[in-house]
Parts: sequence; structure tokens; C-alpha cells
Amino acid sequence: MEQSVPSDGDESQPRVIIKKLGIIATIKHILRKDGIAAFWRGIGPALVLVINPIIQYTIFEQLKNLLVKRRLVKIREMGPAVQVASAVLSDWDYFLLGALSKLIATSSTYPYIVIKSRLQAGQAHALRYKSAMDGLLTIVKEEGVEGLYKGVGNKLTQSVLTAAILFVSQKRIFEMTKQALSPVLSK
Repeated sequence: MEQSVPSDGDESQPRVIIKKLGIIATIKHILRKDGIAAFWRGIGPALVLVINPIIQYTIFEQLKNLLVKRRLVKIREMGPAVQVASAVLSDWDYFLLGALSKLIATSSTYPYIVIKSRLQAGQAHALRYKSAMDGLLTIVKEEGVEGLYKGVGNKLTQSVLTAAILFVSQKRIFEMTKQALSPVLSK
């Protein structure tokens, strides 16, 4: 498939024909241009990023346990006069704990997200870095630590909100499923 576009986005300039490649032609082009290693560029940081959900769920569970424990202590301090008191966490608690745990996980792994993106982009950045570690060191040297966090605001907004909603939804779905299955399971 061919497409005719202005060479610099300027309609007064001559038009350039761009041919969209199929998957086989794209693979061949990448092999010719960058070699077989191009298909694995950025895999190191991607594997490191597996730790992001581990951090997220660990922090969530630790904070949840801490909150429940503190509430139980308060309930005990109220004495036997309080008949109905519960340490059960609300949807709001799950929302906040989910958001906080994702904030910490993403903030701690974001430099690897940056380097993975740059390595996989296949542009000038990727070709400059010998490895993920070289990329991280080069970014710090040339752009400062701030370079490792370019775009973090947008990523946090998206990730934190998604995680908060996910944890509340998971809690609700679990409770509804448990309630729906309780008559069946009690037989």
C-alpha cells in the first residue's frame, strides 16, 4: 500500500511516496538495518520491570495488614461496650491503598521504563547505548537524574488511577462471587 505525503508536512514541498511494509518485509528491513539483536533490544529492562507488580502487591498487602491491625487495636481499646465494630476495609481503603502501592512501585521502576522505551524505539537513542546500564548511566550523565523521570507525571496519573480502580473492582467482584456461591457451597 502506498501513501503520498508532503516531505516536511508542508503542502508546498514535493510529495514523498511512503510504502507501508507487510510483516515479512518489516522483519527483513529490521534484519538488514539493525541485525538480529534489534529484535531483543530493551528486553533486559523489560525483564527488570517484572518487579513492578511484585512491589505493588507486596506494598498493598503490607499496608492492608497494618491498617487492619491498627483498627483491631482501636476496637479492643473501646472495650466490651462496643458491640458492633469491624476492622473490615472499605472500598475507599482499597482505592487509597491500591493507588499508594502503585505510586511507590511505578516511581521506583520508572527509570527502567524510560530506558526500555528508548532502547525499543529503534532510533538514535537505542543505537547510542551499549546496554541498559550504559543507557541509564548516559541519561544521568547527559540529562541528570531528571532524565530518568521524563514523562513520569502522565504515567503516574494513568497507572495510579488504574490500579486504584482495579483493587476496588477486584474486592467487589470477589465479594459478589462469594455471596453468589455461598448457597451452593454450604450444601
